[in-house]
Amino acid sequence: MGRGVGGRKGSAAAEGAEACRRKFLRYFPGGFVDETYLDWERDYKWEAHERWEEALGRTELRRLLGAGRFSEVAARAVRVEQRTRHSMIFSFEKMALRDAVKSEAGARTFAEGLYELLYGTGRPERRFENWVEAVDSLPRRQTRVLTWPMVTVWGFLAQPSKHIFLKPTVTRAAATRYGFDFPYKSRPNWETYSALIGFAGRVMTDNRDLGPRDMIDAQSFMWVQGSDEYPD
Repeated sequence: MGRGVGGRKGSAAAEGAEACRRKFLRYFPGGFVDETYLDWERDYKWEAHERWEEALGRTELRRLLGAGRFSEVAARAVRVEQRTRHSMIFSFEKMALRDAVKSEAGARTFAEGLYELLYGTGRPERRFENWVEAVDSLPRRQTRVLTWPMVTVWGFLAQPSKHIFLKPTVTRAAATRYGFDFPYKSRPNWETYSALIGFAGRVMTDNRDLGPRDMIDAQSFMWVQGSDEYPD
């Protein structure tokens, strides 16, 4: 396991990271190439990414935007997520998004904001903050659209080499177990998200001998630590 990486202080934190590694290996002795790991955690997420590439890859997304087919962008995004073996967002979040993009204005805000997040030319911080504001401005009926899963799932599906998915309860539990200082705030914001990217980098560095590839592996490692699906 990697040592001497900044941002983690004291032997207690190092012991937490070691304990998380042991738990992961208890379930998946082969690390990130373990056949059970691939079946339970990785393959369905990668398949969702491949479906996204087919439905909303950069060229296709630009074509739909150019044709003014904003509602189609939103509909395809929802279909890709719905077809995952394990849904990443709650049903109330899906309903909120469907309501939000029923209007042309809402669909356009979602579609153009998504393109800027993924392919914009500004700094990552500004692009993420603009995306949060876009989601926050979507029409709201009964339930709120601005949640961490809603803000982060689309980038994760589209670009798992860059973006990571945030489920608050599980991620916070994983950070605590690992000994990583995670400045969580309930409203989506860059400070929390950039810290999560840092946490993911820490996990991949510390466990590089287990063969992590991208944010799918980092997110799956965190899920094993914080989810009730993987009891101690």
